[in-house]
Amino acid sequence: MNLLKTLATISGMTMLSRITGLIRDILIASIFGANALTDAYNIAFRIPNLLRRLFAEGAFAQAFVPILAEYKSQQGHEATKALVDHVATLLTWALVLTCVLGMLGTPVILYFAAHGLIGEPDTFAASVLMTRIMFPYIGFMSLVALAGGILNTWREFRVPAFTPVLFNLSSIAGTLFLAPRLETPIYALAIAVFVGGALQLGFQIPALIKIGMLPRLGWRPMVAWRDSGVRRILSNMVPAILAVSASQISILINTSIASGLVAGSMTWLVNADRLMEFPTALLGVALGTILLPSLSRANAEGDIAEYSALLDWGLRLTFLLAMPAAVVLATIPQALTATLFHHAKYDAHAVQMTSQALLAYGVGLIGIIVVKILAPGFYARQNIRTPVKIAVLVLIAVQLMNLLFVPIFKHAGLALSVGLGACVNAAMLYAGLRKRGIYQPQKGWLLFLLKLAAALLLMATVALWMSDQIAWLEMRATPYQRAALLGGLISACVLTYFSALFAMGFRPRDFRKVAQV
Repeated sequence: MNLLKTLATISGMTMLSRITGLIRDILIASIFGANALTDAYNIAFRIPNLLRRLFAEGAFAQAFVPILAEYKSQQGHEATKALVDHVATLLTWALVLTCVLGMLGTPVILYFAAHGLIGEPDTFAASVLMTRIMFPYIGFMSLVALAGGILNTWREFRVPAFTPVLFNLSSIAGTLFLAPRLETPIYALAIAVFVGGALQLGFQIPALIKIGMLPRLGWRPMVAWRDSGVRRILSNMVPAILAVSASQISILINTSIASGLVAGSMTWLVNADRLMEFPTALLGVALGTILLPSLSRANAEGDIAEYSALLDWGLRLTFLLAMPAAVVLATIPQALTATLFHHAKYDAHAVQMTSQALLAYGVGLIGIIVVKILAPGFYARQNIRTPVKIAVLVLIAVQLMNLLFVPIFKHAGLALSVGLGACVNAAMLYAGLRKRGIYQPQKGWLLFLLKLAAALLLMATVALWMSDQIAWLEMRATPYQRAALLGGLISACVLTYFSALFAMGFRPRDFRKVAQV
């Protein structure tokens, strides 16, 4: 399997997801603006979304995929299918309980997660209702993560990569067609989250049937509990939850801090985060998705050289493609936010505030993406404890940085702390892999980085000069012209960067990587 080709396929699907997500956010920003109610929605959505990342895409995937790959490689179809059935049964029952308790305890959860809303009863009540509507999303997306882990292990990456598009389409439909019909239009967004989660789960089912791995749910969770493979997954999940929870706790603390800042702060951060997620998902998430099954297989087969080579390939490709994205976010944040969000109720002040957060995210973007490449280096070897220790240290570091940056930069200080914390995380993961001899860098890194630096400097010069020639905020009345200018600016940056690399000897064939199927 050509990993570069697979990456291009996944990134294409992910790009479609991010484009539809961006359309969703532009519509929400234009129709609802940046105010207390949109903050209430964003805070409400972060609660189930945080738990989803904690238990589903985070800890569960990291514990499940390596053991599933081991079963598939060594124990055959029947044993693997039995493991999938038992995991799905136990997971489903746990999710039902979690959703019921979460919906009942929503006011208590929000009291701690968004203390800044306590003094605003109407906004707090809206957050409670929307959180309850969206809480089943945790269940849907946890099962989507289970299905995605199975499909990725069978090298079916396209279906899991496409499913987020359905969520975005649901949100777009809710914004355009349901919101105008409700007394409180913002509630349409919460309903769309529920529907989007259900659509994503349903979309995965035919692909699972095709590979013969559609889980069969049982009524006796204790039978599933006694499965030795399930017990191994659960034992790995405990430290994995601690590792993922550290970063999610940091996000939760940041949400709480943002809720105490001026109205609109949460919305500014969310919209900046949306733009930052483009390169994060296209590179970090896509590469991590590819690497974890491949690394797990190499580990199961004891191929140390292939294991290290996979990590090296992932890191080189990350630096090659993530660094120019970071430069773009840091050099033209106003051009990006004005073009995409400066419409209707989203005014110039909101654009300026979002630009500040985007600039702060750009500083730490490379760390955010590199973590997604290095962490699988531990997870595939079923070593969860080391990332746990690192994550706890990073949690402390981020909150110390918040104490320093938030009084100075306000909401942008939160984004800066997250980005710099990710860089600390990446550095410590790298040091851990090197110390254990898991990763040995291949030759040529110094020259590779020097050439990248030269191309990036040239690109940054072009980006700054061209952006300074355009009054982005004054073009609100001509959005299509502004969008065309932004497209030209980004095209010039891409052309400058890759032309410089080509002139220095870079070729696409140098980054091809073939893995065993």
